[in-house]
Amino acid sequence: MHIKRQYDDLDKYLKRGKALVVYGPRRVGKTTLLKRYLSTIKIKYKLDSGDNIQTQHLLGSHDFKQIFSYLGDNQLIAIDEAQKVPNIGMALKIIVDQKPEIVTIATGSSSFDLSNQIGEPLTGRKKMIVLYPVSQMELKSDLSEYELKQNIEDYLLYGSYPEVLTAINKEEKIETLQDLVNSYLLKDILTLDKIKGSKKIFDLLKLLALQIGNEVSLSELANNLDIDIKTVGRYIDLLEKTFVIVRAGALSRNLRSEIVHKQKYYFVDTGVRNAIINQFNTLDSRNDVGALWENFIVIERLKKRTYQNIYGNWYFWRTYSQQEIDLIEERDGKLFGFECKWSVKKEVKPPKEWQKTYSGAEFTVITPDNYLEFIV
Repeated sequence: MHIKRQYDDLDKYLKRGKALVVYGPRRVGKTTLLKRYLSTIKIKYKLDSGDNIQTQHLLGSHDFKQIFSYLGDNQLIAIDEAQKVPNIGMALKIIVDQKPEIVTIATGSSSFDLSNQIGEPLTGRKKMIVLYPVSQMELKSDLSEYELKQNIEDYLLYGSYPEVLTAINKEEKIETLQDLVNSYLLKDILTLDKIKGSKKIFDLLKLLALQIGNEVSLSELANNLDIDIKTVGRYIDLLEKTFVIVRAGALSRNLRSEIVHKQKYYFVDTGVRNAIINQFNTLDSRNDVGALWENFIVIERLKKRTYQNIYGNWYFWRTYSQQEIDLIEERDGKLFGFECKWSVKKEVKPPKEWQKTYSGAEFTVITPDNYLEFIV
């Protein structure tokens, strides 16, 4: 099954004199994307991997003569898993500066490694794009709106990693997700910061998985895990930088009653979230459908904003009197509030304090009836 991806036409993002960096979670299809693109071009290219020890030594040496010899007469250089190469940013800078006629592409699975290694050396010399698990936007290329809605339970339960979408049955989907969590995500996290306390990281993930859609404070997490608050903050930072979770801060402008010191955390993939707590039972037998729905909508909207360059800030909003809105977007100086509801039994009206305080803001309820127009 060929899944059309947002960046299938990489030509749109390539520019001589700048390196294209494609990064995102492991196993979302970066290597497939790269190889598929290379199979369509007519120019001479070199595809290499940061897993190659010789490549690590050669590019990590920053020796101009060796690097020029490595480039040969290729017109395009592509390095997969580039974060494995020590100081890859400097190597890419040498190529971009000294051989601007060569098109350069690098892929990597960790924004932690890539941002640290390429940030300063490639200032003004790079174009960065993020590839997430498959979005509803991308699936719409092959599926009708009716088919997307028919499959919504699968997306909530198993997420949208390419291998999961192409798995032939429920058992294979679950096996793939468990392998993804145990062999890749946690391995990346533990390797990146040389963490020894893997149990604490997994316990933290479970706590976050059980609290999606709820405000969370670092002090509460630290108390539950019996570790200090700085360690919790460092672990959460790693989970964000390895594309396991994303953070939403609280909007607070005018009311003393608005919550400001807590965060919400969402999983980049609902299937990963369910694998962490080992819950794949059907929606009609769960008590967390509302939270799953909110997570799904928030992340699919994030993918859309990223892929369509919809710029702005995003938050949640809540007061101490329990008035709340799940997702707030701030764009062009205007606020847009979105409430995610899996089941709507009566009309949902905007909170009174929201209307009073932010009189010019909009408010929309996102349900299984209208969600596609919001995320695709």
